[in-house]
Amino acid sequence: MNTAAQTASHESRPTGEQARMDDSGPFMPRVWSLALSTVVLGVLAGVSSGLLSLFLDVVERGFMGFVEGPGVPGPLGVQPLRRLLSVLAGGVVAAVVWWLLRNKARRVPSVAEAVKGAWMPVWQTVVHVLTQIFLVATGGSIGREVAPREAGAMLGGVWFRLTHRLGLRESDRPLLVAAAAGAGFAGIYISPLTGTLFGVEVLLASADLTTVAVCLGMSSVATLVGGSIKGFESYYEVGSQPFSRWAMLFALVAGPLSGALGAAFRRLTSWAESQQTTGRAILWQLPAVAAMTGLVATIVPQVMGNGRALAQAAMSLDSSSVSTAEGRSVWMLILLFLTFGVWKAICTVFTIRAGAAGGTLTPSIALGAVLGAILALACSLFLPGIPFWQAAVIGAAATLAASQQAPLMALFMLFEVCHLPAPALMPLALAVALSAAVSRVLLNRWRSTAAVQ
Repeated sequence: MNTAAQTASHESRPTGEQARMDDSGPFMPRVWSLALSTVVLGVLAGVSSGLLSLFLDVVERGFMGFVEGPGVPGPLGVQPLRRLLSVLAGGVVAAVVWWLLRNKARRVPSVAEAVKGAWMPVWQTVVHVLTQIFLVATGGSIGREVAPREAGAMLGGVWFRLTHRLGLRESDRPLLVAAAAGAGFAGIYISPLTGTLFGVEVLLASADLTTVAVCLGMSSVATLVGGSIKGFESYYEVGSQPFSRWAMLFALVAGPLSGALGAAFRRLTSWAESQQTTGRAILWQLPAVAAMTGLVATIVPQVMGNGRALAQAAMSLDSSSVSTAEGRSVWMLILLFLTFGVWKAICTVFTIRAGAAGGTLTPSIALGAVLGAILALACSLFLPGIPFWQAAVIGAAATLAASQQAPLMALFMLFEVCHLPAPALMPLALAVALSAAVSRVLLNRWRSTAAVQ
């Protein structure tokens, strides 16, 4: 055989990596490895999320004497002084822990960085995650959804490092880390589709069959396990009235306005993250913001925590209890909810700026629910409207889509956390689509303006 033929023969012979990628050869071992990883990581992420939920309950009971749930979404019945002291203590403890972690220990990367290959050190990640839950449970104004995602991503990275010889490819590591992060999300909010779409839409931006199967399977297992530990009830309590054509008309108005609100909130939180305190200043800045939050919470307890209490207040607004006599009660409620929303946004942005780690997902839901309730209240003065809870849910989904730039995840998250019926899909989808379009235009314009300056 001549040299050219030998070269061609050599090049046609599959390498070890190529052989593993050949469907006719060791494809089945990889399939079984992915299946095993999906089940095991789903169980581990579900257990992790369930334990984090129980930890939240323990801290809430210890510091404020209550445990949140659909019927008791926030510390509304807790004495004002106790609310103040709780969030202040949480800010002091979190500030010390995060200063030590960020300056004396190995850095904990973000979930997005972990998907790209960064290693999440185990004990540092565990402490980081527990501190986030602790701050929210004591009343800090920030989302808690990042904690279970980070725990899941860490578990995915550890599992791949221990088991990659079972037949997994190197390219499977980002998939398992992203799917496990989504599964952690699913296990704490009992939302398998939301966890799946977080992995597919947000982290991987890929929707091939393998990606969808692994993410969906892992999130489903995590939901079963997490729900078995904490319970399967809806995260928010909503009404039971059927959605009507009025909801579609409302979505035409609420969608663009929610897009503007979500884009503005995203820009503010992005600024806070870019300017976030990481050095010694966190030791006084985070307690100072916690004290501000606590002082506001002595009057407006809905600003505490991840926003569940504020969103539930908007979703629980009952049209039968709103008097439209001369519009005075309606305008008072509009002003009240506007005040709640403004303070929630301020406390959340400054909590992030002061050095706190956490999410903006549930705060976005709270702000969107407030916007939806305000719009429904205003409409009730002039036109027959829709049930206030439906308006709040539509506003929440649309604002979440804009702030997270993830329309599918936002749409299905509200379905799952509110246990909505199928007819809700039409108005929510319309509002989310309009919101996503408006927010994209605004964010691109703001980026262009900032680049010019």
